[in-house]
Amino acid sequence: MSSIERKVMSVVVFRIDRRSGVATYLQIVRQVEQALRMGALEEGDRLPTAAQVAATTKVNPNTTLKAYRELERAGLAEVRQGAGTFITRTLAEPGAGPEWPLRTALNAWLHQARDEGLGGEEVQALFRAAFEAAYPSAPQS
Repeated sequence: MSSIERKVMSVVVFRIDRRSGVATYLQIVRQVEQALRMGALEEGDRLPTAAQVAATTKVNPNTTLKAYRELERAGLAEVRQGAGTFITRTLAEPGAGPEWPLRTALNAWLHQARDEGLGGEEVQALFRAAFEAAYPSAPQS
C-alpha cells in the first residue's frame, strides 16, 4: 500500500447510519465534502475503492460508485480508469489547513481530555453535549 493510500485510509473512514433516513450514497458524498471542507482531503488524494468501502461498511460497491459519480458530477473528484477516484479540488476555506486556529484549539482540548484520563466514549459524550448546546436545531445522527 502506498503512502497516499495509507493517508487516505486513515483520513476517510465512512460511517453509515442506516437509521438516519439519508440515502447511503448521500452519506458518503457528505462525508467526503466534510473532509474536503476540513482540509482532511486535498486535491490529488485518492479515495478508497468501492471494494474497500464495501469491506469496511458493508455497503454495496455500486452505492459507493454512485456516490463517487455524484462527486465527479459536482467537480470534486475524477475517476481515472484503472487508477481509482481522485480528489480534484478542495472545499477548505483559506487557512483551514492543519494549522487552522479552531483545529489547533480542538486538538489541544482532545489532548487535555486524554491526559486527564477521559476515554473516547466520554470525550464523544462531552463533545456531543457541547455541540447540542451550541447548535440546538442540528439534526441528530
